[in-house]
Amino acid sequence: MELKCFADVVAYLEGFLNLEKKTQHYTTREYRLDRMIALLDHVGNPQESFQTIHLAGSKGKGSTASFIASGLTAMGYKTGLYMSPHLVDYRERFTISGTFFSDEALVRAGNLLKTSVGDFSFSDEWGETTPTTFELLTTYAYLLFKEEKCEWAVVETGLGGRLDATNTLQSSASVLCPIELEHTKILGSTIGEIASEKVKIIKAGQPVFIGLVPEEAKEVFLKECRKQRAKPFLLEELLVGYETRTTLEGERVTLAWSDGTEDRLLLSMKGSIQAQNVALALLTLRTLGLFGGRTIHALEANTVPGRFQQVAPALYVDGAHTPASLSALTRSFDELYPSKDANVVIYGALEDKDHLHMAPIILQHFNKIIISRPGTFKKSDLQKLFSIFEALKAESRSTASIFLIEDNSQALEKAYMLKGEDGAILVCGSFYLGGGIAEALKRR
Repeated sequence: MELKCFADVVAYLEGFLNLEKKTQHYTTREYRLDRMIALLDHVGNPQESFQTIHLAGSKGKGSTASFIASGLTAMGYKTGLYMSPHLVDYRERFTISGTFFSDEALVRAGNLLKTSVGDFSFSDEWGETTPTTFELLTTYAYLLFKEEKCEWAVVETGLGGRLDATNTLQSSASVLCPIELEHTKILGSTIGEIASEKVKIIKAGQPVFIGLVPEEAKEVFLKECRKQRAKPFLLEELLVGYETRTTLEGERVTLAWSDGTEDRLLLSMKGSIQAQNVALALLTLRTLGLFGGRTIHALEANTVPGRFQQVAPALYVDGAHTPASLSALTRSFDELYPSKDANVVIYGALEDKDHLHMAPIILQHFNKIIISRPGTFKKSDLQKLFSIFEALKAESRSTASIFLIEDNSQALEKAYMLKGEDGAILVCGSFYLGGGIAEALKRR
């Protein structure tokens, strides 16, 4: 049956096993490259029709990818950008030169995918399987980029790197973003183990751009570079200093480079973490010879949904879901709205996140806390999360008011009731929560 609209495309893609919905109980055979390689062969290897820059990391890779894509676009290249997850709309995952593809292009590529895949299945000693939703999403993005004649694509890994569906690319460069403890049930329980998964996107002989990472991760990255005879470019060596300040107009960033040059930017994307992200993007673009007179302006204008995004007056949404990214976010938020008693946070995180280290950060910065459901896409345990906050409140003798309001619309209404005149509302902990609040705002 022919797909008539983009909703039909999404329904088709979600008709397969969707590992993004899982937070635990993974098996080693669910993540694999042999099936993805066979699938791409089956549909004609569309990823070979454009050049790619491939990114992996625990945090910042989406923003860094979007900065790089905007820089390529400023150079006049038709550039596809593939990211995950989306905040509100699946179309956020695959964009062209900073905008959504046309509905006609999306549906055309969807029908091409469905026809090309047909009744494809993959068999090995573990039995016969069909592709996962993410494998098909990735293949769909490549078909879309090929059909729309993209010259470059910037591709962010979904989970990890070594066994991620995107690791079938023969990329022109790899970008390794900061590493944190995340997805430990799948990727490992130490920084070194997680770095060992991320680093496997490096291809032989290619340039590798390494962000500001812990020493343990850097050692893993450099070892793989030596093994692959890939040349590393370390941000910590080439960026000799940076300053950043969050303002209502944007993030004011100054970057000082080892060659004595300096960049001053006013980024549309707020948050101190964006200084590192834009620096890594600039290092990548300049080194690859993909920098021109319009590049800085393009980076300044670049935005990504769910990254310290102002969705209404005094209402911000951010997908921060690790301790380091949450710390950076709350510090930047405090620069804009220093009145702790006037501010409100709506917080919700999936059950596989580091609640014990994130909850104290929230309590440190907010006296009015609302726990709300981060969507139904993945599993969360709000009662357990609420209990963690209550226990920490008692232990620290905090006077914070903590509310458990599962429904996002009701949580948003309560936040507006609690917000002081000179305060603001911050939504964080999950992209899915951010999407839910954004939808609630539309209904409101």
